Amino acid sequence: MRRPIIVVFLSLFLSSFLMAFQALAAERGALFKVTDKEHTLYLYGTIHAGKPDYYPLEPRISGALAAAPTLALEVDAMRDPQAVAAVFQQYGMFAPGSPGYAGLAPERRARIEAALKGQGVDPAAVAPLKPWMLITLLAVADLAKLGFDPALGVDAHLAGQVRGRIPIAELETVQYQAALFDRLPLEMQWKLLEETLEHMASGQQLRESRELFDAYEHADQAALDRIAQRIETDTDLIAKFTREVLLDERNGPMADKVAAMVKRENNAVAAVGLLHLLGKRGVPELLRERGLKVERVY
Repeated sequence: MRRPIIVVFLSLFLSSFLMAFQALAAERGALFKVTDKEHTLYLYGTIHAGKPDYYPLEPRISGALAAAPTLALEVDAMRDPQAVAAVFQQYGMFAPGSPGYAGLAPERRARIEAALKGQGVDPAAVAPLKPWMLITLLAVADLAKLGFDPALGVDAHLAGQVRGRIPIAELETVQYQAALFDRLPLEMQWKLLEETLEHMASGQQLRESRELFDAYEHADQAALDRIAQRIETDTDLIAKFTREVLLDERNGPMADKVAAMVKRENNAVAAVGLLHLLGKRGVPELLRERGLKVERVY
């Protein structure tokens, strides 16, 4: 009898230890509870890169995910990585025969190439990339300097937790996202690249990235409100593009799809980039405008 008693005791102890460990998991990002008359949906603000100590996620979001019939993401990039690569090749690279960087005025080209070298980037290696695609890669490189890995992004983690168990719905497509960038006139793309390189050289891009990740890591509502205010008022090209295209233009369709999920099924989880949930034109406010009750959990 003694051995079974010991086994039961150890099992209970281990269970209590694991529950206590999970309870220590920090609140990160932002979590909202969205309800209509019959159904509930949990709306979670994520970050697209991360660190090992981001996991496990805190019990309320991990518990919501465990009970969810569906997980909705902006895109499920790991569903078909080859298709994603094909999209970025289609939209993110200069077509054969395009002058690309060679089409720039010599002084401007020299200035851009010098700035790229200053960031440790070989201009010849990135010459096939359209400016918007290069901006994206530079942003990823900056995150690596801060110790963040896109492979450890929260969206990817959530998808990995449920893949094969429940459906993963996409609120957008990779093609749609890439086309948003690619529709910018090439001259505007060059200007955005130049501004990005200036911000990198001054340290502004690293500071703002660190500020966003700090706010995510501590679920810091005041800091997130300050970031939203800056995006709403900043006159830089990058901020204007972020505000008008990457956020405002996308938030309405996202809110429509999330609202449809609430009406269709109970306890679904939708996880989108944290910036989509901030400010007066963020998805939570748009859901309220659509007649849904939205409560901020943290």
